[in-house]
Amino acid sequence: MQLVRFVHRDAIRYGVLEGETVWPLSRPPYDGIAKTGDSLPLERVRLLAPCEPSKIVALGLNYRDHAVEFGREVPDEPLIFLKPSTSVIGPGADIVYPAMSRRVDYEAELGVVIGRPAKDVPQDQALDYILGYTCVNDVTARDLQKKDGQFTRAKGFDTFCPLGPWIETDLPHPGDLTVEAYVDGQRRQQGNTSDMVFDIPTLVSFISRVMTLLAGDVIATGTPAGIGPLAPGEVVEIRVEGIGALRNTVVKV
Repeated sequence: MQLVRFVHRDAIRYGVLEGETVWPLSRPPYDGIAKTGDSLPLERVRLLAPCEPSKIVALGLNYRDHAVEFGREVPDEPLIFLKPSTSVIGPGADIVYPAMSRRVDYEAELGVVIGRPAKDVPQDQALDYILGYTCVNDVTARDLQKKDGQFTRAKGFDTFCPLGPWIETDLPHPGDLTVEAYVDGQRRQQGNTSDMVFDIPTLVSFISRVMTLLAGDVIATGTPAGIGPLAPGEVVEIRVEGIGALRNTVVKV
């Protein structure tokens, strides 16, 4: 099932996407899937980020080849950081290249969307707290990351967390998916979630022992090797096998 969040006639709603048809829901999907009985053609709505996270919990160096790429050791436990909710944009929205940065990078990632509050979750129960999965672009001002020595500014600019295009609830093997980034149609990054240092149940359990995860929160599970720069005017596309493609244009304002 593909869950979407969309605008139609100035109203923001959740829905189920079936082919080219959107079936609006009467309530958020975290409370159960309840269709209204109406339908809308996909072309008549504008898709938004498929959820409204209170926080995005992201992973650093969670792919072995990415750690090598940065000349770093693989961490002994998940290396987590936060992206603010104000960094979230949806499919088709613009990524704004900030004036204070000289290098802005794409990072293709699998996103895990939490379906209900999760606190101190045992690892063997972690999957029960997941609503579904989405594509994430962990956009990063790489020069500022190096300058600051930490991630808050470099990862936290408005528009630096594209999510979407929807939440896929039926993903049988999230631990074995191809993750890719394309820039203007050319593949720049490719990896597989099987190469993650810490798998999804481990991440949900670990993070929930640090902070309560709320319905709609997103875990950005890390990026494989192959990150690289973006320039204004370029279209960046994040593809995750079994989910779809998330496209955004980079702009300078």
